[in-house]
Amino acid sequence: MSNSGSGNEVDGAEPELTQLEPATTAVVRGVVPLAELRNFFDASFGALGRTIGAQRITPLSPAFGLYRGSPGDVLDLEVGFVTDREVRPEAGVVAGTLPGGRVARLTHHGSFDGLGASWERLHAWMRAQGLPTGDARWETYVTQPTPDMDPDELRTVLNWPVAD
Repeated sequence: MSNSGSGNEVDGAEPELTQLEPATTAVVRGVVPLAELRNFFDASFGALGRTIGAQRITPLSPAFGLYRGSPGDVLDLEVGFVTDREVRPEAGVVAGTLPGGRVARLTHHGSFDGLGASWERLHAWMRAQGLPTGDARWETYVTQPTPDMDPDELRTVLNWPVAD
């Protein structure tokens, strides 16, 4: 479904519920001012690449950003990858876990600028379904962004655990 050329859209499918197993991750954690988010992601991916490569760990997923608490001017987050085994802490990279259980999911199409509206759409759907939201939620960056790509080609899967 298009939204008249704004460059952001959501799959024609409605949000869905899925059941996930917890997943081992390699992450960089931080409490980051919103204005520094891009720099934090860039530095984190550099550290993750070096550490994962040096430890011969296999990433099993696209990159993700896991957020805790309510969004605001400062974000509590983890940036990383699902991995085939636990990483040894090194250079700011530590082991983590993506939560398992019931998760509401929605795919966002378009630039990162439109993610807020897609998160709100997923939240509204969860409220309408009577599903309590968990404190953590994460974005899986299905399409790796590059400087020369068309932002309309980006795909981001939004995942919000149900608080059972």
